Amino acid sequence: MEIVERLFAQYGYLVLLIGLPLELIASPIPPGNSTLAYTGYLSYKKILDFLPALAAAYSGVLLGITITYWIGNKFGMPLIEKYGKWLHLKPKYLKKTRNAYEKYGNKMLLFGFFLPGVRQFNSYFAGIMHIPYRTFALYAYIGSFLWVLVFIGIGYVFGNQWQFVFAWIEHFLLVILLILCCTIVVYFLYKWRNRLKNQQDIHKGESE
Repeated sequence: MEIVERLFAQYGYLVLLIGLPLELIASPIPPGNSTLAYTGYLSYKKILDFLPALAAAYSGVLLGITITYWIGNKFGMPLIEKYGKWLHLKPKYLKKTRNAYEKYGNKMLLFGFFLPGVRQFNSYFAGIMHIPYRTFALYAYIGSFLWVLVFIGIGYVFGNQWQFVFAWIEHFLLVILLILCCTIVVYFLYKWRNRLKNQQDIHKGESE
């Protein structure tokens, strides 16, 4: 955290506009989750304004994931295999992301930002797989906004206790994501069931 604090002290909002794209291109500095949570804390302390900080963070993330998508789309695996080590794209992260895509498909673009290692490779891999840009943008831009909002929200809502809450969430992140995914699935099943029931009631009324 000392690195993140020094960067904010020197550069303010530029840490979000420049640092977050670097993190998503796979530079290890600054770390995305802690940078966003600390941004929320600075907003809580009124050192940064919440909405400009949120906008700067989201803009930086959009820049990073769009660049990495087009790198993957235009140059594919040969570039990653040749220069991946300079971008800290380790083979285990490639395997981890590939397995996740095979299992979850485009949902990885929604929730993959919450997973270190997957987050840095997510957009590269979407480009490598030639996922249509519109599809990529639909899922990844929404997913990245959720990521930014959640972690900035941690710092902003919990204030002086943000580091404790942040450490707890990082520790149980996979469990939290699983619960969130199950909740979303149950919600949409409930909505689908109600819609189907309403349609059946309409058809029943018409037949009578």
